[in-house]
Amino acid sequence: MFGFDLVDCTTPIRCLISTFFAVLYFCIIVRALLSWFVSPYSNNPIMRILVDVTEPVLAPIRRIVPTIAMMDLSPLVALLAIPALNALIITALHNAGL
Repeated sequence: MFGFDLVDCTTPIRCLISTFFAVLYFCIIVRALLSWFVSPYSNNPIMRILVDVTEPVLAPIRRIVPTIAMMDLSPLVALLAIPALNALIITALHNAGL
């Protein structure tokens, strides 16, 4: 699902890391979709939770990637980077024998 190998949970640490990245990926997608209908900084409790979870990832990307035509591309960059980072960490753990 979404490029994450959640089926191959051969060790608890790999399963935990893959699940963390899958949840983060899902939260970014939901936040991006909801932002079309609800202001990210409104008092909506669901949006507030999504902003609290995703902002630590999106804020550093937002400082590097410029806004194009009033469109924030940081979620797109994050959605491309998360599976790559997940694969990198899982491969490193596999090679380390964990």
